[in-house]
Formats: sequence, C-alpha cells, structure tokens
Amino acid sequence: MNKAIIDLGTNTFHVLIFNEKEVVYKQSTAAKLGMGGINQGLITEEGIERGVKVLQQFREKLDQFQVEKIFAFGTSALRVAKNQAQVLQAFEDRAGIKVSVIDGEEEAQLIYEGVRKAVPIEKVSLIVDIGGGSVEFILCNPDKILWKQSFEIGGQRLVEKYMKKDPLPMQEIPRMQSYFREALLPLTNAIHQYSPEVLIGSSGSFDTLNDMYFLRTKGTWPPQDQAGFDYPLSEFQSAYEQLVFQDREKRMAIPGMRELRVDMIVVAMVLIRFLIEEYKISEVKISNYALKEGAMNYAQ
Repeated sequence: MNKAIIDLGTNTFHVLIFNEKEVVYKQSTAAKLGMGGINQGLITEEGIERGVKVLQQFREKLDQFQVEKIFAFGTSALRVAKNQAQVLQAFEDRAGIKVSVIDGEEEAQLIYEGVRKAVPIEKVSLIVDIGGGSVEFILCNPDKILWKQSFEIGGQRLVEKYMKKDPLPMQEIPRMQSYFREALLPLTNAIHQYSPEVLIGSSGSFDTLNDMYFLRTKGTWPPQDQAGFDYPLSEFQSAYEQLVFQDREKRMAIPGMRELRVDMIVVAMVLIRFLIEEYKISEVKISNYALKEGAMNYAQ
C-alpha cells in the first residue's frame, strides 16, 4: 500500500510517496505560497493559484501511484494566514487534497524525527531547519530533545524585509544580525544552558551548500544513498563570500545552485554565520532528511 506525505512549505511544496519497502516517488516544487503577503499574514490570490497548480500536479501523482493514505500539512505561511480557511478550502475543492496545519512545536518535533534518521547524534547538537516562513531550532543529545522552538524568521520573511536590492546591501547585514540577536533570545538562553558543539542543518539552503561542496571538491553530486554529511567550516566561509556578495546571475552560475534557492540562500547564509559565530559552533553536519521524512509515520 502506497502512502504519501505532502509538506506545504512557505516557499516549496514537497511530495513523498512511499510504501513499507521504499520511497517510490518524491518531488519538490516552488509554489512560493508566502510571496508578497507573508509579513502581512496573508496568502495572496496569486499565491493561492500557485499552490493549487502544484497540488494539482501532486494529485496526478497520487492517483498514478494509487496512494491510499495521505498526510498533507501546511506550516508557517498557513499558520499565520488570516485567510487560512479560504486557502485550505481552495486546495481541497480544486486539487482534492485535504490539508491540515501543524503548529511550530509539532513541526520541530517532526524535523527532529527526520534528522535523526540521517545523522547520528553523538553529542549535544543544535538542529536548524530554515524554511521560507519559520526556522526551527532543536537542541538534543543522543537520547532526547532537550529544547525546541519555532521562530517566524524564515527566508521569505527575511528577503522581503531586508533584501530590497540584489546583491544584498552591506548595511543590511548588521541590521539582520541585530534582529537575530533580539528575536532569538530564547534560543540564546537555551544555548547557554546546554552548550551544543555541533550544528546539524536540514532542508533547502543546507542541501544546496552540500551540493555546491560536492561538485566543487569531487565533481559529482552527493551520493543518493547517503542522507547525512559532514560539512567543513572552512567550506562555509568560502561559500558565504560567494553567495552573499554576488548578484543573482552569478549565484545561479555556481554549480549546485537551484533556481528555487537562489534568493533565499543569501539571507540564510547571514543567519547561519550568525549562529556559528554567536554560539561558537565547532562542527557542522547536514541532513538531507527533515520534516517530510519525520512525518512518514503519520500518513493516515
């Protein structure tokens, strides 16, 4: 029996179709659900149309693979949308997919469940998942979650707030750092309590960094049968210089860059560097598994 997870992110929609033995199909498509309205707490009419179109494509795949159980869920953009009910109704009426909305705590829990399938957690670690609407932080040790919280500071929000020009104006970097210092105060307090040594990054921007690293150093994409990777801090520093200070066209020319990541990765890099420096992180790992893999046990 085939089951499906559909993760309706703020920027990207993901579908994962699987059975007891294997994943039979997966696809990530830019829906840009939150674009143009996320900081006002709205999904625009254009955002609804883009979302419906992607879900209609997913619906064809669900039918093709005769999926019997589906867990479809929305995250940050839908969590805060004043017109949430209208959007969910449009998705159900026009794509035949009933979508629920999960809260930030549940999202963080599912991300943890996904990441631990990919990366062995051997010491106190900080899991970071940068989405378009929210960023989830999970502090954990080899046995359990120690602390977790979702913050509404995702990439699409940061792009619309700070990246009015491309490349990112230099004066916006200290402004963003000040914003992070204030917005992430609960995380800072938890960091002081648990002192993580390792940052484990999951989802879009981290996947792109890993692709760039493999293509630059080995001339190949990361192995498809591997889901967890070590990522050198020195590599991050050179990637930061490449991504933050160049314009869109030059970023797109970097091997491993994807169209759906090319804008948000700039603000994501500023956030990642802030975390590494502010919290004195000495080791970085990357997980290809995240929210949707963590949700696989919940398809009904």
